[in-house]
Amino acid sequence: MKGGKSNTKKGDSKLAVSKKPAKATRASKKAAKDPNKPKRPASAFFVFMEEFRKQFNKENPNNKAVSAVGKAAGAKWKAMSEAEKAPYVAKSDKRKVEYEKLMKAYNMKQAEGNTAAEEEGSEVNDDEDGEEEGSDEEDDDE
Repeated sequence: MKGGKSNTKKGDSKLAVSKKPAKATRASKKAAKDPNKPKRPASAFFVFMEEFRKQFNKENPNNKAVSAVGKAAGAKWKAMSEAEKAPYVAKSDKRKVEYEKLMKAYNMKQAEGNTAAEEEGSEVNDDEDGEEEGSDEEDDDE
């Protein structure tokens, strides 16, 4: 029995222990996004991009690459002085103020909804009785 090989490999036992569940479990932990929640405002650069994209597409009608627009806009943005960026920063700040107002209203609405849900949740609901009645009807049909 000298030099006999075992059927188990040392590497396999380590791999078996370190296996983790699929990524689907991570996605299920994530809360669903509320479609009524206001969108975050665009930064100054993206406000600039809105205007730059129109201008760039007029100058380069044959360009189909989105990356080319982004690279050109980034290069121009870096080359701009603070004074040239000021109007875009002002527009961005204005959008941010509007967003904050919308978020306050949204949060107030959510708070009202949560208090109503908590009040409804304090009542006792006998859902189990309804399920049993439904199961009896299914048996009668068979």
